[in-house]
Amino acid sequence: MALTHISVRGAREHNLKGVDIDIPRDTLTVITGLSGSGKSSLAFDTIYAEGQRRYVESLSAYARQFLEMMQKPDVEHIDGLSPAISIEQKTTSRNPRSTVATVTEIYDYMRLLWARIGIPYSPATGLPISAQTVSQMVDRVLALPEGTRLLLLAPVVRGRKGEYRKELAEWQKAGFQRVRIDGETYLIEDAPALDKKYKHDIEVVIDRLVVRDDIATRLAESFETALKLADGLAYVDLVDTTVGSLSPSGERGSAVREAPQAFVAEGQAPLPTLSPEGERAKGGMKNTGIPDNRIVFSERFACPVSGFTIAEIEPRLFSFNAPQGACPACDGLGEKQIFDEDLVVPNHDLSIKKGAVVPWAKSNPPSPYYMQVLGSLAGEFGFSLETPWKDLPEEVHYLILHGSRGKPVTLTFIDGRKSYDVKKPFEGVIGNLNRRMLQTESAWMREELSKYQAAHACETCHGARLKPEALAVKVAMRDISSVTRLSVADAVPFFKTLPDALTPQQQEIARAILKEIDERLGFLNNVGLDYLNLDRTSGTLSGGESQRIRLASQIGSGLSGVLYVLDEPSIGLHQRDNDMLLVTLRRLRDLGNTVLVVEHDEDAIRSADYVIDMGPGAGVHGGEVVAQGTLEQVLASTDSVTADYLSGRREVAVPNRRRKGNGKKLTVHNATANNLTGVTASIPLGTFTCITGVSGSGKSSFTIDTLYAAAARALNGARVLAGKHDRITGLDHLDKVIDIDQSPIGRTPRSNPATYTGAFTNIRDWFAGLPEAQARGYKPGRFSFNVKGGRCEACQGDGVLKIEMHFLPDVYVTCDVCHGQRYNRETLEVKFKGRSIADVLDMTVEDAVEFFKAVPPIRDKMAMLAEVGLGYIKVGQQATTLSGGEAQRVKLAKELSRRATGQTLYILDEPTTGLHFEDVRKLLEVLHALVEQGNTVVVIEHNLDVIKTADWILDLGPEGGVKGGEIVAEGTPEAVAKEPRSYTGKYLAPLLERGGVKERAEVAAE
Repeated sequence: MALTHISVRGAREHNLKGVDIDIPRDTLTVITGLSGSGKSSLAFDTIYAEGQRRYVESLSAYARQFLEMMQKPDVEHIDGLSPAISIEQKTTSRNPRSTVATVTEIYDYMRLLWARIGIPYSPATGLPISAQTVSQMVDRVLALPEGTRLLLLAPVVRGRKGEYRKELAEWQKAGFQRVRIDGETYLIEDAPALDKKYKHDIEVVIDRLVVRDDIATRLAESFETALKLADGLAYVDLVDTTVGSLSPSGERGSAVREAPQAFVAEGQAPLPTLSPEGERAKGGMKNTGIPDNRIVFSERFACPVSGFTIAEIEPRLFSFNAPQGACPACDGLGEKQIFDEDLVVPNHDLSIKKGAVVPWAKSNPPSPYYMQVLGSLAGEFGFSLETPWKDLPEEVHYLILHGSRGKPVTLTFIDGRKSYDVKKPFEGVIGNLNRRMLQTESAWMREELSKYQAAHACETCHGARLKPEALAVKVAMRDISSVTRLSVADAVPFFKTLPDALTPQQQEIARAILKEIDERLGFLNNVGLDYLNLDRTSGTLSGGESQRIRLASQIGSGLSGVLYVLDEPSIGLHQRDNDMLLVTLRRLRDLGNTVLVVEHDEDAIRSADYVIDMGPGAGVHGGEVVAQGTLEQVLASTDSVTADYLSGRREVAVPNRRRKGNGKKLTVHNATANNLTGVTASIPLGTFTCITGVSGSGKSSFTIDTLYAAAARALNGARVLAGKHDRITGLDHLDKVIDIDQSPIGRTPRSNPATYTGAFTNIRDWFAGLPEAQARGYKPGRFSFNVKGGRCEACQGDGVLKIEMHFLPDVYVTCDVCHGQRYNRETLEVKFKGRSIADVLDMTVEDAVEFFKAVPPIRDKMAMLAEVGLGYIKVGQQATTLSGGEAQRVKLAKELSRRATGQTLYILDEPTTGLHFEDVRKLLEVLHALVEQGNTVVVIEHNLDVIKTADWILDLGPEGGVKGGEIVAEGTPEAVAKEPRSYTGKYLAPLLERGGVKERAEVAAE
């Protein structure tokens, strides 16, 4: 009997309370519920983990040792499982070598395409160069008019210095009689002595022929001899045509001619016109150094003029991750870390004396030597150390940063009471930093100096990542790097129309490759990623973008009978693009797969075949199935908070009034970072402002790359580079800026919410102050599991021991000394209210608030974690187990627990990630409370419940990528809703009207 359901029985992973559930196979099932209610524990830690574990166990023992096996989840049994594929937010590589094109395998097919139909072009002449067989060479010569007299030459020396006496003797010994030296023909024994200081051209005369039908065999043998002698090159000079005159330097004269047919591949379209820099000009080709009467032949890809050679054209030539193709200067990264002027001199308002040149002003310990050097320069070149940097001439800037260009200058030094002069070139501040970076063996010094470095495009490949040989190969007159710089939206028409530019033979070769590329580009387009450039590095993608890229890759694989488990794929996606994502998920289902999605998005829930609602609360209060079934069955549930919000019984209310702010504003002038098109926009201070727009419209470029970076430099003294803009006005009304993103709060299991918020320091101090601890002489360090003293040394404070099992998954066993409590017995004997420090770390945040209600420093930090909706997490929960949204809220709680000044700018990037409707409501209460204290909160957001509560909206667009980057609408939500060009306004309008939830449900149903 065919299996129709995935049956889970007795799931107890993490906070699950013996969950029993049947999930219909070959459906799109959405698991929703409050944050921390057990959705991921059911979907990923139970169902996916077991599906993946069973599949890996079916492989051989040899194969298993190379795969990371998952732990067997705490579940009684699961039936109906398929091999499982997880598409999470954390899986995309942060490797700078990973790009959108490589992750989706588009680049692999592009490398194959360029290797199989690409034509190499000479950088010197701009002409195509092709490899020829001896037979093709013979046919070319026999095509000349009958009776044509010619010389077959082997170019053994091309533009090299030397006397070549030994070589001439060897050629004579081999039986050759004549040579042509610098255009003149001699018998070898009569050859003149050559001046070794000048470059020479020497060609050995292999044969003298007259074109007739019966010379084919002799011609082939002569060609083979010439090619062997001249390393793959041969010249045929037509004797009846005058040879171009020689210039004094020995180079060929200025004969201008059409491209020899030997260079043009059979069936190739006529060559386009090329620019004077090496490309064909109006009057013909630039001087190639080839006489009019000469035909050049090559058996390999080599330019006869410049000697430019491509050994082989294979896919690896186009790989920037392989030594055969990577640019040697930057190792294929496309950029280098170099000392940046804006980081060396971040504040142009300061004078040199007040520390404008930061690396020299803040050397540790401060060095009088550097100030004496700068003082000497000021005296010699007539500028003052008291003058602000911005008022110094550009020549002085160059002198100080880059040195005196080798010209000696007089530097005066004071040693004790004596002064003495030294006349030598000045290396410049950046030259000094470069030298110190190369010479130092100290890792600390290298790290310190690297703070003044920024990534800049490689000066050799200019960001192309590849060797010149790879960039010389072109398809439709475009190299592979220029095509990867296209956005997905631009690449689609390029590859669609590419066959029109190819010969019939090339079309046949490229057909299968282009089909694969077109499909993958189509999938990226369909999941709302048309604005991404193919060469964009994976590390710069958001969690939602990277997840959708992997989703596009999976659809491209065309698998069926697979269980796909996705983690909030709608993150970072505008409501307009959500429909395309849902179409993609349904397509994955229609291929015959089971699609299991952990999601909070209302449209995703409404379009699901089956809905599972977890709850009723979070953490220890959750772990149960509250409602399940079709959407109608779930909406009928009275116990489901999700159903309350979907049906309109509960909602995030639209505020009765919009704040006007404090009358001041923060204005960014002419921002042009990434795709921004000279954006000038103002944010009213003292308001809750939302930055909205479709995916890729420029929200992060404006808010994070420009506004935050510039404000952090000015207010926090941060050493970061801001996106290009003219200036920002209004920063004088703020005292600091705080960016709260979704990066992890710690990358090791030893980091946790208590350590990050600083509460753990207070907890250790409290335990160290207890009478029992003081009687034993325990200090706060005794209660740390990171250092020797109070921790269990058997597990070094981890609580578990890792047992490596080779081809089986590693086994983690609870430490049998401390029984998982991390501390030794003596430390655990110190208790407060009957609880040890290990018990405190195992408490939920809610319990800790009550437990420490008499200890304000600890209670306040725990209360703030509970206020942002994290009351369910453990005080000592490992940072690596927190989701991106949870990590962001821990950071928010840390900032909120500090004393507010009322002049702080808070910037948050999609804080609703991973949040249920109810959690969003709680979060908004916290953020609006911040604004009520006088602070300014700026949020990048797609969630309409957040947007509708904003005081001010900046909507960017109208589209993503190059079609975006401008302000489409700004003002209150009501004003934006009336703007016809705004996609955000279109979706916002129904929510601002009475009964907005029901109307939105109708829109979603349509």
